[in-house]
Amino acid sequence: MDTTLRDGEQTSGVSFSASEKLTLAKLLLEELKVDRIEVASARVSEGELQAVQQITEWAKVHNYLDKIEVLTFVDGGVSLDWMEKAGAISQNLLTKGSLNHLTHQLKKTPEQHFAEIAEIFKAASEKGIINNIYLEDWSNGMRNSKEYVFQFLDFLTTQPIKRVLLPDTLGILTHTETSEFISEIVQKYPQLHIDFHGHNDYDLGVANVMEAIKAGCHGLHLTINGMGERAGNAPMASAIAVINDFLPDVKINLNEKALYKVSKLVSAFTGISIPANKPIVGDNVFTQTAGIHADGDSKKNLYFSDLMPERFGRKRKYALGKMSGKANIQKNLQELGLTLNDDELKKVTARIIELGDKKERVTKDDLPYIISDVLDTDYQQKVFVKSYVLTHSKGLRPSTTLSLEIDGKTFEENASGDGQYDAFMNALRKIYKAQNLVLPRLTDYAVRIPPGSASDALCETVITWDLDGKEFTSRGLDSDQTVSAIKATEKMLNLI
Repeated sequence: MDTTLRDGEQTSGVSFSASEKLTLAKLLLEELKVDRIEVASARVSEGELQAVQQITEWAKVHNYLDKIEVLTFVDGGVSLDWMEKAGAISQNLLTKGSLNHLTHQLKKTPEQHFAEIAEIFKAASEKGIINNIYLEDWSNGMRNSKEYVFQFLDFLTTQPIKRVLLPDTLGILTHTETSEFISEIVQKYPQLHIDFHGHNDYDLGVANVMEAIKAGCHGLHLTINGMGERAGNAPMASAIAVINDFLPDVKINLNEKALYKVSKLVSAFTGISIPANKPIVGDNVFTQTAGIHADGDSKKNLYFSDLMPERFGRKRKYALGKMSGKANIQKNLQELGLTLNDDELKKVTARIIELGDKKERVTKDDLPYIISDVLDTDYQQKVFVKSYVLTHSKGLRPSTTLSLEIDGKTFEENASGDGQYDAFMNALRKIYKAQNLVLPRLTDYAVRIPPGSASDALCETVITWDLDGKEFTSRGLDSDQTVSAIKATEKMLNLI
């Protein structure tokens, strides 16, 4: 099961739009061919509800509805009502898998907790909802309160459930403990379907996945690029490679060749770069730099291993070489494994034409940035940066004259600053202050360009804002770095 759209979204600063969630759901199920996807937590927001509704509407048409799962809570049925509105039929109920959590967070006895869970399962079954259950902090439960865990599992054997989901919530397990704990449970409860949900706090996520499989677990929870809270979850790409190469008796349906393209698109949507040395999907992992390695490759493939780049939809590269070229927009989208509807394709095409006026060429590496920019506009625009003049002269402070439209009214201001963007923000603050409007505080500013780009590269500016203690990000794309920052700021003005 891929949980990028739910647990992966708990990565600090990450929030997918409804369009991005739907696009990734399609890719994960149709291109990567994962068995199930966990797409959201119930009751989070109106936007989350709309995103799940779009996914379930698409899933119904394509017979994927039973593959769409939602995290729910022991809340007297409120989550179930939310699921019904969303159109989902599979719940992953979050419960307490350690006595420590149960006693100090819920302040309840096991019997009280189990009784509430039984009521949720009964109500869900009456609504035709499939029941799966998370035992949160299960790993600490096995270490410190094993009797409680077995009491819980004894109770679950009497309930209408499909899967028991065992998370190493804090990523604390060693591979030895994972093997011992999963083996003990699988042998003691052969009638239960057991999923392992590993986190990566000690960088042991993939090792624990491997041991969980060998111990007899029946399902795995993984995320694209290892996204997730803190150090993230066990990464999809590495886990799949390990299973295929070192566990020959285990058969899975995933399409290895789609891993890289899905990874790149998730990176573009989230604004979180993939480390260059990240196994399988990092930019450098199939690049030979040293001359002796390049020489060895030409002499009986001396530096090749079973991790051939073609398996993952990639090509081997050498540091002195560079592959690039123009192609038809639709063909490049197909190579990315992305299907856009006519309206989205029209927007992407228009954006490429606009960029073509400023940039000599647009390559396939640019496309994830362009698509992210186009799909990240799910709002009704009420604030427009109508015009601006940016000046920068040696010996003089940069200045900006800004014309801004808010709800159909135009305002103009000018200001200076330490740089062109700082001057722009100072002019913007003058306008908002005069209208008694509040601007969020800028907390982080990051600029990225596609790999292998030249001086005319597209710039993606990702800005993190803080408004009353709540952080969010906005992105802008342009061949001019300051302009891309201004576009990210315009998006912010329409989001607040």
